[in-house]
Amino acid sequence: MGYYADRVDYSPIVERPQVSWPSDARVAVWVAPNVEHTEYLPPPNEHLDAWPRTPHPDVREYSFHDYGNRMAFWRMLDVLDRHDVRATASLNVGVLEHFPEITAAMVERDWDYMLHGVFNTRYLYGMSIDQEREFFRDCIATLERHTGKRPKGMLGPAITGTVNTPDLMAEAGLIYHADWIHDDQPVPLKVKSGRLLSIPYTYELNDGPLFKMNTEGPEWAQMCIDQFDRLYSEGSTSPGVMCLAVHPFRICQPGRIDYFEEVIKYIRKHDEVWMATGDEIAQHYLDNHYETVAEHTKSFNSREAD
Repeated sequence: MGYYADRVDYSPIVERPQVSWPSDARVAVWVAPNVEHTEYLPPPNEHLDAWPRTPHPDVREYSFHDYGNRMAFWRMLDVLDRHDVRATASLNVGVLEHFPEITAAMVERDWDYMLHGVFNTRYLYGMSIDQEREFFRDCIATLERHTGKRPKGMLGPAITGTVNTPDLMAEAGLIYHADWIHDDQPVPLKVKSGRLLSIPYTYELNDGPLFKMNTEGPEWAQMCIDQFDRLYSEGSTSPGVMCLAVHPFRICQPGRIDYFEEVIKYIRKHDEVWMATGDEIAQHYLDNHYETVAEHTKSFNSREAD
């Protein structure tokens, strides 16, 4: 039996059915900026205090995120526009009501959106099934009201969830979950009803944890380029996915934005790349590969159990 078999079966890449991307691309690349808002006085959470550096108000943490919405988001837009990149916002839906200018900019560019909670200070920890079900209803309705789009995926708010989260995501009509970082290709997840995928997100290249560990711009850019080069090379026989997960208030600071643009320019120089959104990657996989891979994985794990 595969590990955590209630949600996902083991599937070694060397025995997996072939995956392909549009135009026979070697790698699908999606850019996922975290568009977030941290509350000045978040409500208490008995399971985990929000960013417990100091008692609230934590002015430093609040203002750091606020810089993203005042300055860094707009600096990032210049780069993405210049290189014709359509992003997938990992979105605190509260941003849509608090910052209408950001909403308008994303809508104008026809971005896609994956849910990332209401605020970056509200978690799924400790929610009952009914509370979590209402969370999805509220987030989906808020996104539709402000953007005209229905979300297809989610990165858990502050990467939190419950044992019920995948089932409730599928029940709500979502098709992909970005919390699972266990593969370089989409992977079917087991849910009570419907279909749900994990699609490759990243902590390895994520500017959030990396810059907290004193990684700086040049090293981050080289790590991104190295990962792209490896996936591009392997993609001649086994196409994969690369996610560029960024936080504008980190990578789009004045002293770092050039490194972000360096990575985007490097990727855009390559022809056999599918620049896509998370929604597009997940939908393509569901339409073209899900059934074949799910059946193969089920058969492989049945053999392993024997």
